[in-house]
Amino acid sequence: MEPEELGEAVWEPPGGSRLGGWGLLGLAVASAGAAWATWATVLMPGFRRVPLRLQVPFQASGPRQEANALALLRGRPGKTVDLGSGDGRLVIEAYKQGLRPAVGYELNPWLLCLSHCQAWRAGCHGQVSFLRRDLWKVNLSDCYNVIVFLAPSVKPPLARKLLAELPDEARVVAGRFPFPSWTPSSSLGQGLEQVWAYDMKEVRRAVRCSPQGSPV
Repeated sequence: MEPEELGEAVWEPPGGSRLGGWGLLGLAVASAGAAWATWATVLMPGFRRVPLRLQVPFQASGPRQEANALALLRGRPGKTVDLGSGDGRLVIEAYKQGLRPAVGYELNPWLLCLSHCQAWRAGCHGQVSFLRRDLWKVNLSDCYNVIVFLAPSVKPPLARKLLAELPDEARVVAGRFPFPSWTPSSSLGQGLEQVWAYDMKEVRRAVRCSPQGSPV
């Protein structure tokens, strides 16, 4: 029997050197450290000043989700904003489809940097705007087309903000999750690709007629 069969188990990667039990443990610790460093330097900065219940991790929208969302805004005038714009893809595509001005509000500086790079690659750098703003502190009174790809946990407080600030002519398009107590004016897609459109005049009328008068 070889000596190594009496001791700790070893692992030998293809074309590499052998790793014993301690080596594997070290590798696992290093991997965990790298994952934490990525979170701490890339994602956490955008969340530090936001209450835990209102934090929304970044998840890129898919091509069909984007197409459905923008189809519900096609031909509409006025300022278009994406609340929590992530890597900027929806804002850039909105601009390409004639929704102008197109603005993205994003708190994470690394995602904002990526957004600017995406705009430069798309040939519209300087023509779209990506602003480092907390969406809860932005005044939305001049916004007529609002895109919301956010988690269900933020929809109730966001509904109150939108009702308080948006003009009657505004339309809100929600992706992934609808507003729980709003009735959509229209919808497009199925499953994970479904999006919902809400016209603020109709939403306000429904709220006034509701016995509870609740905006959410």
